[in-house]
Amino acid sequence: MSDLLERLRGRGWRMTAQRRVVAEVLDGDHVHLTADEVHARAVSRLPEISRATVYNTLGEMVSLGEVLEVSTDRRAKRYDPNAHQPHHHLVCGQCGAIRDVHPAGNPLADLPVDERYGFMVSDVEVTYRGLCPNCAPTA
Repeated sequence: MSDLLERLRGRGWRMTAQRRVVAEVLDGDHVHLTADEVHARAVSRLPEISRATVYNTLGEMVSLGEVLEVSTDRRAKRYDPNAHQPHHHLVCGQCGAIRDVHPAGNPLADLPVDERYGFMVSDVEVTYRGLCPNCAPTA
């Protein structure tokens, strides 16, 4: 059973066939699919699943805190099942590919107190941008 399915079951989430398929499609490392991509993959496993069901299921998973909604630019939101391991994102500026990265250190600690302007900072989102190996010009 996938990690995401186990986490959802542990929360007592009712596991319908549609919900199961969406969770299975999202499972894995470096998964950052759009809702339309999730729907397309889900349809190949369960042809009768509707786009609305996929959107609603993704929304529920985000509300539960089991999936992250990632917006890295003006493109469609993507859904990241890696919600319980702190990480940042590496994004290709050309094709939009996204990878999870786990750099050493604590970015919250790197923000000096005098640069917080009285904010009680509770979270940090870091996005590294560049070109992936497929899009980078070869030398």
